[in-house]
Amino acid sequence: MKPSDARALRRRVRSGLALVLVATLTACGGAISPDAEEAAGETLRNCDVDVPADAPPERVFAAYQPAIEMAHALGIGDRLVGTAFLDAVVLDDYVEAQAEQKYYPNLPSREELLDARPDFVLSGFTDVFTDESLGTRASLRELGVESWIFSPLCPSEDGRSDESIDPADVTMDNVYADLRDLGTLFDVSERADEVIAEMRATVDGVTETLEGRVDEDERPTVMIGRPGDQGFHVAGGPDFSTELIDLAGGVNAFADLDGRRNHQVSVEDVIERDPDHILIDVCCDAEMTAADSAPDIERIMDNPALANLTAVTEDQVWEFTFADRSAGVRSAPAVATIAEIIHPDLFG
Repeated sequence: MKPSDARALRRRVRSGLALVLVATLTACGGAISPDAEEAAGETLRNCDVDVPADAPPERVFAAYQPAIEMAHALGIGDRLVGTAFLDAVVLDDYVEAQAEQKYYPNLPSREELLDARPDFVLSGFTDVFTDESLGTRASLRELGVESWIFSPLCPSEDGRSDESIDPADVTMDNVYADLRDLGTLFDVSERADEVIAEMRATVDGVTETLEGRVDEDERPTVMIGRPGDQGFHVAGGPDFSTELIDLAGGVNAFADLDGRRNHQVSVEDVIERDPDHILIDVCCDAEMTAADSAPDIERIMDNPALANLTAVTEDQVWEFTFADRSAGVRSAPAVATIAEIIHPDLFG
């Protein structure tokens, strides 16, 4: 029997025993103790899915940059049985640990995933859990594999993509909530609290510096995206970019666009909105860095149609990465980076 199958069996047995205990106590007229109630329903809620928290996962597959870096930040690299689809080089603190991991440049097939015998899949984005990819969370659970989606990207239901996320979920507080819950789930709560404290200190430092110095109606506008064949791909309102820009003291120039995924907009759209700053979100390779955005920056700066754009005339087209706009442990330093870019007088 595979470890994942055995674990699922143990959970079913535990649940069955708990139900028997409840039935017995009820039949005998005895009161159920708080400890017994807790043992009978020890779960964490994630995107409307109850995730069992009675035993820490032992074989974890992490998909996408936010999940991979979160696993390393929590110190559970020794439990990873595979990682997939990095958008950029991992943060410096995790380079050595990630080098030891089995890595798939793209998402593996469902069969490849199951060959790794995971008991848990941690994902930074929702498209992992669709029938076209690794399968829905419900279908994986039937095989003894539990899962987690980062809560700023909760879909409307299991099996849906991130196009259906609720903009109200896209907050830094939800990143902290994920860290706390995953700390509990993996039995590393102390480490999770440390990561949260570090992130909060960084974001609070930016907030305190901005307070009283930047008026709401004077915030610079920021476009995060990259040039494409038919104009630009930009981050819309529900994208986590909007939260990062807001915390950094700016305004997403395309905040009114629905949906998280990259929006296709025309050169004319960009000219009309005339962003004060453009951050090039270069993507997607495990060896990629912000410096790889240089060709796109040159492409924008040399485009005659964009010659009068404020970001161009003020030389405010900047290196950035798609990984930096994604919700995860790098979100706090991303806020600080954006703040330094758009408010150099305050953070220089």
